[in-house]
Parts: sequence; structure tokens; C-alpha cells
Amino acid sequence: MIRFAIALLAALPALAQVVPPAGMRANRDTYHPVVEVVKPQRVAVTDAQLEQIGKLALESMWGALRSLGYINCYYAGMQSTRPKERLVGRALTIRYLPRRPDLEQAMQQLAKEGDWPVGYNVRAAEEVKPGDVIVADLGGEIAGGVFFGDISALGAQVKGARGVVLWGSTRDRGELENMPGFPVLAVGFDPSAATQQGVDWNIPIRVGGATVMPGDIVVADNEAVLFFPTSIAAQVIERATRQDQQEDYERKLVREQKYRFRDVYPLNPELRKKYEEDRRKQ
Repeated sequence: MIRFAIALLAALPALAQVVPPAGMRANRDTYHPVVEVVKPQRVAVTDAQLEQIGKLALESMWGALRSLGYINCYYAGMQSTRPKERLVGRALTIRYLPRRPDLEQAMQQLAKEGDWPVGYNVRAAEEVKPGDVIVADLGGEIAGGVFFGDISALGAQVKGARGVVLWGSTRDRGELENMPGFPVLAVGFDPSAATQQGVDWNIPIRVGGATVMPGDIVVADNEAVLFFPTSIAAQVIERATRQDQQEDYERKLVREQKYRFRDVYPLNPELRKKYEEDRRKQ
């Protein structure tokens, strides 16, 4: 019994809850231990890298990500307000919950302490940074998952946001479709006003079956959206570029019609050897 009591007392510090330091509730980013752990790995991605990523085929990047073990990092089937435009940037993540009185009271108190707007669509328009892509988790709802309208979108755009990805919906589709350079991808569109409450800022969230970390690289078009950490940007660029170059070579051979299609796609051993030799000469 004495041994048990000693062991229990020794374990108490490990079991105890840590009291948050004063002022932590007013921190701009919601504290999350996972974000704290991965922070040292979050190297800065350059504008030059983002420009390169914007030119690579989405399928080639997806293949590169899979080869690096990143499987749950894409979602397909969203609707885009600018289907012919590619969206590339850094993720600013926001999480929403369905409203209830105690939650709303708590968020009003936190907004007062932190001096930010209670409406997180308004906060996004004020705090977004150039190059950001707003990524909001509203539970995949449409009628009950509206994030913003065109005026909030305009506020974010003029501050430098590149676009928005919503695991939810938006209103004002017509106006958003007339905003060049600012694609909004959503599960759907609905004329309702917002019904959920923003609760977390820059924490891990989900978009469908994809995990999104704050600061992730976001690449989206009318086909799918990818999310991946900045730490693997160079590897993704290298592998996807190599894949794009090979496919360009295969297209060239198809157009020349000198070989059977089955020998060109995929490249047979002889043509692959020739391709690798030509590539090394470049």
C-alpha cells in the first residue's frame, strides 16, 4: 500500500493540468501542442518556389506527395468560383463550430480580451497576410456552413490573400465569380447568412479527408486541392518537375508517331534509356 501511495504521488505532476499563463487567451494564434511540436520543421517557402509550384501539374505533385508518404493531403470535387485559375499560397487555418449560447458568450469574451472581431470572416479580412490562402473548416455543411460573402472576400483580397478553400460554403457566388485572381473553392454555395461560430485560429483542421496544418502550402484548381508542409517543398518540386518532363517527352513521341503507342506510354526500356540519356545531356 505504501509503495502504491508513493507511486501515485510521483505520478501526480505528470497527471496535473498546466495552468495557462496570463494573457495566453489573447494570443493571436490558438495554442495547439501539435503546432508547437512541428514548428521547428516549418521552414519558410519562397515566392520563387510558390511560382514553380503554380506551374506544375497537380497530378505530378500528388504523385510526388504519395511517394513521400503524404496520403491524406488532398480533396477533390470542390466547386471553384474561378475554375480556370490556379490557387497557390500558404494556409491560414480557421475552425468553426455550430453555435450555442455558452460558446457564443465565450467567444465574445475572448474577442474582447484579444481585441479581434467575433466574426472570423471579418477577422480574416483584417489579419490575413499577403500570400495567404484562407482555409476554413465548417464541417462540410452547405446551408449551415456559410463562411462569408463578397464584401468580406474583397476585404481579404485587398490585404493580399490569394483565395479561399472552404470545407463548407459561401454566399454571393455571382459576385465572387467576378473577382479575378481570387478563387474561392467550396463544397457548395448558399444564400444564407453565417450560422456557425469561429473558434480556433491557425490550428490543424480538416478539409474532407485531408489534414491541413497552419502554414501548409495550398495548391488548388477545379480538379482538386493539395495541402503539404513547406519542409518538403523542394522535394515535391524536384519529383513533380521530373514527372512533368517525362510526360512532355511522351507527348512529343506520340505526336511524332514513330513508335507504337504501347511503347511510348509507358516508355518501354529502350525509349526510357534514350530519354534518360537525353535528359543527362541537358
